[in-house]
Amino acid sequence: MAAAEAAFKDVPEIFEVELGESLLARTEALATFRELGPPDLCHVVKGTGRAGQRDLGSYHYVSGIDTSSSASLAAYINSLTYSIEDSQAWFAKGPTWKVKNGCYCCFNAFSRVDVRVDVKIPGGVNAYVIDLRGERHQATPDIWQETYLSAVLRAILYSDDPTYFLEAYRRLEPISTPDAELRFLQASEALFMKGWQVGSDPEIQVATIVSNHLTAGIFKYFGDSGRWQHAANLFEKLAVRDPEVSSLLARSYIGMNEEVKAVQIMAHAMKQTPLSYLLLHTQCNFLRSKGRHEWALKLARQAVNCAPSEFVTWEKLTDIYIDLGEYESALLTLNSCPMFTFNGRDSHRNLTALRLHLPTKAAVAEILPDREKTEDDEADPALQRLPAPGLRGTWARAYALLTRLVSQIGWDELLKTRSAVFQVDITADDDASTKGVHASTSASQIDSPTSSASQSPTLVFANDTEVSIPTIRISTESAREETLRAQKAAAAATVNGVENVNGEPVPDGLQQPVQAAAGEGNGENKDASGPGGQESFSFSNKRLCERWLDNLFMVLYEDLRVWTIFRAEVAHFKTQHVAYRKTGLEWEILGDLGLRLHHKEEAKEAFQRALDTPRYSIKPWAKLVDMYAEEGDLTRTLQAAIRVAAYQYGEYAELAYPTQIARWLFKLEQVHGHAKIWNTLLSMGLPEPILHVMQGYLQYGQRFKVEGSDF
Repeated sequence: MAAAEAAFKDVPEIFEVELGESLLARTEALATFRELGPPDLCHVVKGTGRAGQRDLGSYHYVSGIDTSSSASLAAYINSLTYSIEDSQAWFAKGPTWKVKNGCYCCFNAFSRVDVRVDVKIPGGVNAYVIDLRGERHQATPDIWQETYLSAVLRAILYSDDPTYFLEAYRRLEPISTPDAELRFLQASEALFMKGWQVGSDPEIQVATIVSNHLTAGIFKYFGDSGRWQHAANLFEKLAVRDPEVSSLLARSYIGMNEEVKAVQIMAHAMKQTPLSYLLLHTQCNFLRSKGRHEWALKLARQAVNCAPSEFVTWEKLTDIYIDLGEYESALLTLNSCPMFTFNGRDSHRNLTALRLHLPTKAAVAEILPDREKTEDDEADPALQRLPAPGLRGTWARAYALLTRLVSQIGWDELLKTRSAVFQVDITADDDASTKGVHASTSASQIDSPTSSASQSPTLVFANDTEVSIPTIRISTESAREETLRAQKAAAAATVNGVENVNGEPVPDGLQQPVQAAAGEGNGENKDASGPGGQESFSFSNKRLCERWLDNLFMVLYEDLRVWTIFRAEVAHFKTQHVAYRKTGLEWEILGDLGLRLHHKEEAKEAFQRALDTPRYSIKPWAKLVDMYAEEGDLTRTLQAAIRVAAYQYGEYAELAYPTQIARWLFKLEQVHGHAKIWNTLLSMGLPEPILHVMQGYLQYGQRFKVEGSDF
């Protein structure tokens, strides 16, 4: 009961079992933070001052706070005292809880230290630095500037990442005024040449001054709102100091539709930095947008020569081969991609909580379903075991190339192409078209060839043991629909040619891939100098298929098998005029599957069906926002955006930008203008609190003069 009475009114928090254990755990984990670090940690101690009443410790995670000085962090902790005082009125008379002291922790990703501010209430403020060994140091002005920029980058890059989840994570506006934006630009300019120190996306092998989390944050912040001129102004200054920045400057001018200027910059930069693969890729992307794929191909080959150990150069070359319909070369190039161990975003270690306090946001509760577990949160375990959703980093990107290939030429033609370019294991099953062959190749653990600079990586989906690709009985349902299940069982053997062989449903005509003669995956690219090193790109001999690519073929086979059976069942039940039922989670899984396989309309239908269930989930709404906005459907985009905003606000995302909703609203604003969007929202008769949340996005656009916000 004490923890309930001591809780904040509207701030999420995790109550500790042992006082101060979250701070100790963070100190111990500092050495494990590899790149930008986790969100800030705010720890507070609450007490009543009564004898015999022990103090309580609680903490929450936060991003978007101004971390440029100890004063701003102390102000945040002081603001929490009002939240606890507000909550007292909601309870009957009892001990009065107050915040006695607090500690705000913010990781400096440049110097690899934790900046902390201790606040005693009432009392003083003490700021200091904790290094990776747990030793204390003084906080200097340079350390504060690095800490400020580290925090802003985390707030920008983590703001709407659906894969990054923390309990009690409060996300606030990182840059709320033009003056704050100016400070961000000034700090970015001052620390730009040290940007490589904060790391880069997991698909990048080596962070550089032009390819790192700092440049990614700048592009996301200014690109999502279409305000490229601010990024261009910054890069203009920096290009004088380092010509390689010209690739970023050219990208900014292309974003501004200043294409002539961009071409001039690229032409000049090629004379100064001819070996910059990023500059070559900027030109590639520009040429592809103009339909000049043959020209783009020459530049992509050159980029591979310049950076043969980078995944992204081989990925770009593969993509362009697919553009040109040169599928054999695409598959050979994909096979040469260097694969890296996936390192996700830095996070905190979960501690056992005394109590988890997640206050409901009353402003949005009325338009969201109840947050309680129902049968719509369940799914066929086999559907949940599909291996593809577990792919991350280079593995996910390579798989996306493979699905793009199969969407263009079909599964049978892809297998023929594979047989044409790779040696096939003669010990494999003699009849590859036998429909009942089990997928015994392991898809849970994918070994990788590595570049000379990388370790031998392994991606494990569930645990450290190899798990065969699961048998997926897509037709099975839970006992909740006994009659429907009987109908399905009767039809299962003959649904549009789908047979059950060896207990596993196999669609008619979907041939299981034969195991190719896989390479050992021992770290050597079999063709490291092949596609990148020749102008003719002719291959006289068949190559060995890398084991990781062989396993991706099996992952693709599982996706295609489940999708084919699913579509056959849908068609069958339509002809029988019987409702085809799935749980909310199952519809979401099938929607994701459709997107992976480039069946957008069917995927959209699956996500729409998910909305018919009472499942508490942001995913279908978030996916539909993207789809409706791409189609230019203003009304439906706004209807979906309202729900996404409500879900995010309910999860303590109290920021308008940068977010998925703001990105699409600003793009629609360029077409329709501010007035039309606002009037459309008004016409929907939204509850006042929801309308206020949506108004925040549009007001942000007006404050920063986003295109379309003035008409």
